[in-house]
Amino acid sequence: MPATKIMIVDNEEGLCRMMSAVLMDDGHAVRTFTSPLEAVDFFRPGTWDLVISDIKMPGMDGLELLQKIKTADPAIPVIMITAFATVEMSIQALRKGAYDMLTKPFEPDELLIRVRNALSHKQLKNENRELRRKLQGKFNFDNIIGGSRILQQLLDKVEKVAVRDTSVLITGESGSGKELIAQAIHYNSPRKEKPFIPINCGAIPESVMESELFGHKKGAFTGADVDKQGLIQAADGGTLFLDEVGNLPLSIQKTLLRFLQEKEFRRIGDTSPTKVDVRLISATNSDLGKDVDRGLFREDLFYRLNVINLHLPPLRQRKPDIILLATHFINEQNEKFKTSITGLSSEALQAATDYSWPGNIRQLKNVIEACMTIETGQQIGLETLSQFIETEAISDQGDDYNNALAQFEIDYLRQLLNSVGGNIEAAAQKANMNMATIYRKLKKYGLRKGDMLD
Repeated sequence: MPATKIMIVDNEEGLCRMMSAVLMDDGHAVRTFTSPLEAVDFFRPGTWDLVISDIKMPGMDGLELLQKIKTADPAIPVIMITAFATVEMSIQALRKGAYDMLTKPFEPDELLIRVRNALSHKQLKNENRELRRKLQGKFNFDNIIGGSRILQQLLDKVEKVAVRDTSVLITGESGSGKELIAQAIHYNSPRKEKPFIPINCGAIPESVMESELFGHKKGAFTGADVDKQGLIQAADGGTLFLDEVGNLPLSIQKTLLRFLQEKEFRRIGDTSPTKVDVRLISATNSDLGKDVDRGLFREDLFYRLNVINLHLPPLRQRKPDIILLATHFINEQNEKFKTSITGLSSEALQAATDYSWPGNIRQLKNVIEACMTIETGQQIGLETLSQFIETEAISDQGDDYNNALAQFEIDYLRQLLNSVGGNIEAAAQKANMNMATIYRKLKKYGLRKGDMLD
């Protein structure tokens, strides 16, 4: 690790030499200046880790130097030194951005303690800033894997929705990535510094759901030994994500609706209301409109949740994204387990593209992980992939079997194409196949579309 760089500014040369020797013995790189004007002229943002400056100096006092340094680099800690510390001076220095005050005379150990504290504080702030940057990058729209037109159109809409503090209902099949979209909305919204609290409404038993969501007072019921903060209050200032919101019992729906209308609720056993400011994002893999018609979901709550609707398409409608997602998951596993699988073989890739992926992205991720567990080659092959999904691989059962299978496919293609007048798109829809699969099979058997029509 490179040595931390410390700038010392003090018109007393002897004090500069003493501080420099103490700090260099502690492993720091130090440069001293007896002229504050020269120090300010030499200072460059991002090149120093700490500045130590006297307050009383000719030409420019330390408070003016502090202001210029903090204007150039607001993140850098500055320790001020004075022989005449007063409360007023200390307050003035701290208001201008000083990290600490050190009163002359001081012992070398005291200097080291103050310097170490300042550098630790700076490191902690840098780590927090980096964590926020990574967190925002993780849920940035650009990092939602997929290049298909249908997904990009959705993300364009998501980007507009993120900055507006309104309720959003995300619909889509299980495993299609609804929570990732919700996270992207939150971490690209004005609420990104506040909590994102996800709640799986289908995973909480009805008997404890009200307590989990809204909390309770001590003694509200048997077993309520302490006050409990609910998940809604934990999301105060941030975003509450209700996944599988269609599973909410009607009694909870009523309480939730009242909260959305009044922006406050009462914990179980509490007599006074609790005000909470949250943005609500919901998700479901069911048709809430039909649930409303059947009396399973409140119509008024449905309209409250469904101010903006975002529909996430299933993976089978995002064929171009399959290879991107598979590559992403392979790279994740390589990094995690120090393996070196280079990708899927051409046959495995074709089979993965043709497959319907009923479990969507979650299923694809699990299949990739399973394949990499047992794959012994440099690529995931069709034989390995076919152990986890249905593929069109031909079994090694002799020429008679293979010839019979080939003839069956040729006959089937002929009947299929004749039934739709040779229209490949219509044939694919009728057979629930991918158009690319039909073209691939025609090429496989050396056939032309015209040869198949009677």
